[in-house]
Amino acid sequence: MTTKRVNPAVLHPLKEALTNAFWYKKDLRAFLTSCLGRGELIAHLDWTDYKRSIVAQLVDSMAANQHRYFEDLLNLLLATADIADPSHLKRLEDGKVRYEIAVESLDTLRKVVEPYRRMRTEEEEAARRREAERAQAEMQRAINQKLDELRSEFYEIVGLSAQARGYALEKFLNGLFALYDIDAKAPFRITGEQIDGAFTFEGEFLVEAKWHDEPTPVSDLDIFAGKVERKLDNTLGLFVSMNGYQDSAIEIHSRRRPVMILMDGSDLSAVIEGRIPLPDLLRRKRQHAARTGDIFFRAYDILS
Repeated sequence: MTTKRVNPAVLHPLKEALTNAFWYKKDLRAFLTSCLGRGELIAHLDWTDYKRSIVAQLVDSMAANQHRYFEDLLNLLLATADIADPSHLKRLEDGKVRYEIAVESLDTLRKVVEPYRRMRTEEEEAARRREAERAQAEMQRAINQKLDELRSEFYEIVGLSAQARGYALEKFLNGLFALYDIDAKAPFRITGEQIDGAFTFEGEFLVEAKWHDEPTPVSDLDIFAGKVERKLDNTLGLFVSMNGYQDSAIEIHSRRRPVMILMDGSDLSAVIEGRIPLPDLLRRKRQHAARTGDIFFRAYDILS
């Protein structure tokens, strides 16, 4: 190759590999940032669009302006081909199928990438890989550091008085949702004895959180269900009860059309211990409720 251009025939395998190797847009964005480091390329994408469309926007814009973005496009091509094992997909529902699709897409990309790899000297390629690994490790360190802070907060809350515990839980939940870029409409606030809020996550959610000494009774879920049902049809509820729920409360509200999903303290522990990301947990709970009517799908059951 004498002309430094990426052949259009390579663009489709690149788009497929990028789309299939990342299930969450947050993970895709982190990967693109580590590969490109160009704020304007990432920021100008429409992150409210579908993942496939986002990838197409990026790749097509760089391919149309290779006089300016050739090195960036080459970096992205090589870094995507270097994704060795997208095993994070396995923890999704239907994760085995999604994993197999991603592996096949990455294998297809690798078959056409070698001519472009030879455009880099060994030294340049090693430097590129080191930089990509450094950027990825730095982002993961930042996440782990924040999880460590949240974990310390969480375990300190246990020993507080009821009133202090409520304010500490409010701060904890705000930090947890912010870590995963879940769009809270306003910071969660204590109202009476519960924490109220709302957030957007593939739809609109109302939130209520309580930390009573006893499991939450059916009457509390009845009141919260009424709040949710007064909103638009696509609104769901997330009820967080740190000490769990009475069996009758779960049973009664699982018999009807689900309008909420439930979390307890053990669910939050699984998130802050790094065993399951909060977006994964919310999505699996909602999918399970939609398919079975069971509104309390525990993190323990998901992970086992």
